[in-house]
Amino acid sequence: MAIAQVTIVPIGTDSTSLSGYVAEMYRVLEHAEPSIRFELTAMSTIIEGELEHIFRVVRLLHETPFEQGALRVSTTLTIDDRRDKQGSIKQKLESVAKRLQKEMES
Repeated sequence: MAIAQVTIVPIGTDSTSLSGYVAEMYRVLEHAEPSIRFELTAMSTIIEGELEHIFRVVRLLHETPFEQGALRVSTTLTIDDRRDKQGSIKQKLESVAKRLQKEMES
Protein backbone atom coordinates (compact mmCIF):
# COMPACT_ATOMS: atom_id res chain seq x y z
CA MET A 1 0.00 0.00 0.00
CA ALA A 2 1.26 3.48 -0.85
CA ILE A 3 0.67 6.88 0.69
CA ALA A 4 0.57 9.96 -1.50
CA GLN A 5 0.32 13.67 -0.95
CA VAL A 6 -1.34 15.63 -3.74
CA THR A 7 -1.71 19.37 -4.15
CA ILE A 8 -3.86 20.62 -7.01
CA VAL A 9 -3.90 24.32 -7.81
CA PRO A 10 -6.36 25.75 -10.34
CA ILE A 11 -4.80 28.67 -12.22
CA GLY A 12 -6.59 31.13 -14.45
CA THR A 13 -9.72 31.42 -12.36
CA ASP A 14 -11.79 34.53 -11.75
CA SER A 15 -11.23 34.43 -7.97
CA THR A 16 -8.45 33.85 -5.47
CA SER A 17 -10.76 31.61 -3.43
CA LEU A 18 -10.25 27.89 -4.04
CA SER A 19 -12.75 26.39 -1.59
CA GLY A 20 -15.26 25.59 -4.34
CA TYR A 21 -12.62 23.64 -6.23
CA VAL A 22 -11.50 21.85 -3.07
CA ALA A 23 -15.11 20.94 -2.21
CA GLU A 24 -15.62 19.38 -5.64
CA MET A 25 -12.37 17.41 -5.38
CA TYR A 26 -13.50 16.21 -1.95
CA ARG A 27 -16.69 14.86 -3.57
CA VAL A 28 -14.55 13.04 -6.14
CA LEU A 29 -12.56 11.41 -3.34
CA GLU A 30 -15.73 10.41 -1.49
CA HIS A 31 -16.85 8.48 -4.56
CA ALA A 32 -13.42 6.99 -5.32
CA GLU A 33 -12.71 3.31 -5.09
CA PRO A 34 -13.52 1.90 -1.64
CA SER A 35 -9.89 0.92 -1.10
CA ILE A 36 -8.82 4.59 -1.17
CA ARG A 37 -8.54 6.38 2.18
CA PHE A 38 -7.86 10.08 2.35
CA GLU A 39 -7.34 13.01 4.69
CA LEU A 40 -7.92 16.57 3.60
CA THR A 41 -5.48 19.05 5.12
CA ALA A 42 -5.25 22.83 4.88
CA MET A 43 -2.62 22.65 2.13
CA SER A 44 -2.94 19.25 0.45
CA THR A 45 -4.66 15.89 0.52
CA ILE A 46 -3.11 12.64 1.79
CA ILE A 47 -4.28 9.52 -0.05
CA GLU A 48 -3.66 5.91 0.98
CA GLY A 49 -4.24 2.90 -1.25
CA GLU A 50 -2.87 0.69 -3.96
CA LEU A 51 -0.57 2.64 -6.25
CA GLU A 52 -2.68 2.05 -9.36
CA HIS A 53 -5.77 3.35 -7.52
CA ILE A 54 -3.89 6.43 -6.33
CA PHE A 55 -2.81 7.24 -9.88
CA ARG A 56 -6.35 6.80 -11.11
CA VAL A 57 -7.89 9.08 -8.47
CA VAL A 58 -5.16 11.72 -8.88
CA ARG A 59 -5.99 11.85 -12.60
CA LEU A 60 -9.66 12.43 -11.71
CA LEU A 61 -8.70 15.12 -9.21
CA HIS A 62 -6.45 16.83 -11.74
CA GLU A 63 -9.29 16.99 -14.28
CA THR A 64 -11.88 18.31 -11.79
CA PRO A 65 -10.85 22.00 -11.84
CA PHE A 66 -10.89 21.97 -15.66
CA GLU A 67 -14.47 20.73 -15.51
CA GLN A 68 -15.23 23.72 -13.26
CA GLY A 69 -13.78 26.21 -15.72
CA ALA A 70 -10.13 26.54 -14.65
CA LEU A 71 -7.91 27.33 -17.62
CA ARG A 72 -4.78 25.78 -16.14
CA VAL A 73 -4.07 23.31 -13.33
CA SER A 74 -0.82 22.63 -11.50
CA THR A 75 -0.63 19.28 -9.70
CA THR A 76 2.15 18.16 -7.36
CA LEU A 77 2.27 14.51 -6.32
CA THR A 78 4.58 12.91 -3.75
CA ILE A 79 4.42 9.14 -3.23
CA ASP A 80 5.72 7.10 -0.29
CA ASP A 81 5.70 3.49 -1.51
CA ARG A 82 7.35 1.34 1.14
CA ARG A 83 7.79 -2.33 0.24
CA ASP A 84 9.62 -3.73 3.27
CA LYS A 85 6.63 -3.48 5.61
CA GLN A 86 3.00 -2.42 5.56
CA GLY A 87 2.42 1.24 6.30
CA SER A 88 -0.57 3.49 6.60
CA ILE A 89 -1.43 7.08 7.43
CA LYS A 90 -2.45 5.96 10.91
CA GLN A 91 0.71 3.89 11.44
CA LYS A 92 2.96 6.80 10.43
CA LEU A 93 1.25 9.18 12.85
CA GLU A 94 1.34 6.63 15.68
CA SER A 95 5.05 6.06 15.09
CA VAL A 96 5.78 9.77 15.54
CA ALA A 97 3.54 9.96 18.63
CA LYS A 98 5.39 7.02 20.22
CA ARG A 99 8.75 8.64 19.55
CA LEU A 100 7.58 11.92 21.08
CA GLN A 101 6.23 10.10 24.11
CA LYS A 102 9.56 8.31 24.63
CA GLU A 103 11.42 11.61 24.39
CA MET A 104 9.10 13.20 26.96
CA GLU A 105 9.67 10.28 29.36
CA SER A 106 13.46 10.53 29.06
